[in-house]
Amino acid sequence: MYPAGSKKGSAMKQCQELASLTAPVSASDHVRGAKDAKVTVVEYGDFECAACGQAYHAVKIILDRFGDRMRFVFREFPLREVHPDAEPAAEAAESAGGQDRFWQMHDLLFENQCHLKAESLRDYAAKAGLELGRFDSEMHDHLYRQRVQQDVDSGTKSHIQCTPAFFVNGVLHDVSFGLEHLEQAIEEEIAA
Repeated sequence: MYPAGSKKGSAMKQCQELASLTAPVSASDHVRGAKDAKVTVVEYGDFECAACGQAYHAVKIILDRFGDRMRFVFREFPLREVHPDAEPAAEAAESAGGQDRFWQMHDLLFENQCHLKAESLRDYAAKAGLELGRFDSEMHDHLYRQRVQQDVDSGTKSHIQCTPAFFVNGVLHDVSFGLEHLEQAIEEEIAA
């Protein structure tokens, strides 16, 4: 990213102002936190992305800090071209979601980012308490590929180009210099 005073920094600010969340949070989303929270944070993430892995730990701290004053939504945005294991990991997370274990799988995937091959995904499914026969069948048939693609499409429509991408109450926030900017944006929305 570029300093705010530079021409490129000004272009980034304009890009951020144009980027807004196009798909509202719905019943099909994976949500942590109170439904009536004053602040909703939507992350588009990639389980194989190192920056998303770093953000995962920061988001846990932010969730603890703000508690019921915010809710957190995770949407899939696997960067297939650079992260070949990201899409299967996203499908595994969605399969876990089909068994009401999305967040358990989400956490296991981020905590084991360097090991996202098929046999590892199956191990995480077992650790998350999934019915493995069903998981195996869904992964073999790519049952959740379309669900993952829906998230990718909504992210693309919201002008996402990299991960992690965070929207606070529908507005994209640049976290390339650190997640303290995300925390500040949440504080400002709560105070508003």
